[in-house]
Amino acid sequence: VVPRVESGGGSVQTGGSLTLSCEVPSDIYGDYCMAWFRQQPGKEREAVATLRNADMTTDTRHVDSVTGRFTISIDNAKNTLYLQMDNLKPEDAATYYCAAGPPSRPCPLEPSKYNSWGSGTQVAVSS
Repeated sequence: VVPRVESGGGSVQTGGSLTLSCEVPSDIYGDYCMAWFRQQPGKEREAVATLRNADMTTDTRHVDSVTGRFTISIDNAKNTLYLQMDNLKPEDAATYYCAAGPPSRPCPLEPSKYNSWGSGTQVAVSS
């Protein structure tokens, strides 16, 4: 499986914004669940947002801790998954990963349900 390539991480101050991007190779493009996860040192990997793009519709969901601040989206023409992160908080600092997995409705939040992962991009938020 070709790893996904993330980009867009960096360091911002509290309240700042970042946009993460993830190239999604065409060999898995189509009716798949895609997601952004994050992991802080010593903690388990947790879902941030999921997206399923199929049947001419796009279904998204965001976990409560980021709802209203983060937005997952996809550019079909560019085969790119995005995570727009606004009003960042220190607790958002983590390594962020994009992932892809078999279709499901809704897309799962468990990391074990995804079988293709990027190498991660780091996000730092200073207070």
